[in-house]
Amino acid sequence: MSEQELQLTPTRPYLTRALYEWICENRLTPYLLVDATQNGTMVPVQYIQDGQIVLNIAPHATHALHMSNETITFSARFGGVSQNLYIPFSAVLGIYARENGQGMFFDPQEYEGIQNDQNALKSNDQEQQEQPKKKPGLRLLD
Repeated sequence: MSEQELQLTPTRPYLTRALYEWICENRLTPYLLVDATQNGTMVPVQYIQDGQIVLNIAPHATHALHMSNETITFSARFGGVSQNLYIPFSAVLGIYARENGQGMFFDPQEYEGIQNDQNALKSNDQEQQEQPKKKPGLRLLD
């Protein structure tokens, strides 16, 4: 069976959640490295350097942290102002402990094929929505 036929889900969300747990259990500070140039990424623009941002995602630094298989969402304070952050997993480049650097960095190309598939699905959905819809009809049968 070829890799195209199998279509495995990306490992990045699972590994990120596992490493986050491990880092927190060891009383270390989890840092998330994010590619801020990815579509859909919402992070504080003033803190982006070279297209990337490093975020402290420790429980005491975030509010309502949620890691699904597609995104990481939470709110955090930047300069005393609370902001909501939205990070697709395709933008997550790594997770590591601030104190010792232990963690994992991901292959930036892991999501390339998946994003193309998702974009194709979105464009198909848009095409279907743009087509005029037939009015429902009622037909009586004897």
